[in-house]
Amino acid sequence: MSSPSTGPQPTGADPTDPDPIKAVPLRHPGQWAAAAVVLVLAALFVYGAATNAAYAWDTYAKYLFDTRILSGVWYTLALTVLAMLIAIILGVLLAIMRLSPNPVLRYTAWVYLWVFRGTPVYVQLVFWGLFPSIYKQIDLGIPFVYQFAHFDIQSLNAAFTFAMIGLALNEAAYMAEIVRAGVSSVGEGQSEASVALGMSWAQTMRRTVLPQAMRVIIPPTGNEVISMLKTTSLVAAVPFTGEVYGRARDISGVNFQPIPLLMVASTWYLIVTSVLMVGQYYLERYYSKGASRQMTARQLKAMAAVQNAPVVDGESDERR
Repeated sequence: MSSPSTGPQPTGADPTDPDPIKAVPLRHPGQWAAAAVVLVLAALFVYGAATNAAYAWDTYAKYLFDTRILSGVWYTLALTVLAMLIAIILGVLLAIMRLSPNPVLRYTAWVYLWVFRGTPVYVQLVFWGLFPSIYKQIDLGIPFVYQFAHFDIQSLNAAFTFAMIGLALNEAAYMAEIVRAGVSSVGEGQSEASVALGMSWAQTMRRTVLPQAMRVIIPPTGNEVISMLKTTSLVAAVPFTGEVYGRARDISGVNFQPIPLLMVASTWYLIVTSVLMVGQYYLERYYSKGASRQMTARQLKAMAAVQNAPVVDGESDERR
């Protein structure tokens, strides 16, 4: 006995095939209730902040695009970019040194990481601020024989440079561990194949291992860039007050309204951080090509076309 037809059959379909199942999405009333509660709480917080005179929103609007604040944003970006560039280059070198078969390079890198990861970044920045007091002058040349150059550190007004160096040297220790973890994630077979092709250890790292390790290195590096952006608020220890938080603090010291100026600085940190997060997303997607098993719509259609293609008797055995 054949089952009654419930509708028009598609062309080429077997009439004995069962009807397709109509899946009904599972409802989650608890999620809707939780979302409503969160929205109500957020609306209450926004209303309370908007009606609270302590926030001084008129002062906030006045200084949000102030030229001094915008100058501070520029210095914050400059510190972040320059310090991260130095940190990434130095971190790659330190990671390679730690993975090197040379024990001198390996232990030198370990001592560097031990010092800069074991002390707070604020303390390191304070030392860089006191650098002109510790080393009043620097002489370059052959010791006790001839001097090529002489620098009077106390006469230099290089707070920005010292802040950049302090941030970069601290960050390089963390970047070294990130790069080392990425390199360790690459299978040993890749290195063995490169050696079999006649590559040296340095060529293997540069041409085979590091390009594949980027997929693991990029996500934490993006987090470190965002963290560096916020760490620039500590360079007042150098002292350097040209970044956005320093400018906001200087202005609040004059008008005695720290709350709206803190909101101004926080707003600019959020804006720049959001832009960096978008860039990190696209960079991760670029380096993750080929790592996912998820197929595109075109690939799925091609696979379906192959599976639904008619099979003749001569080809059935070969496909099996």
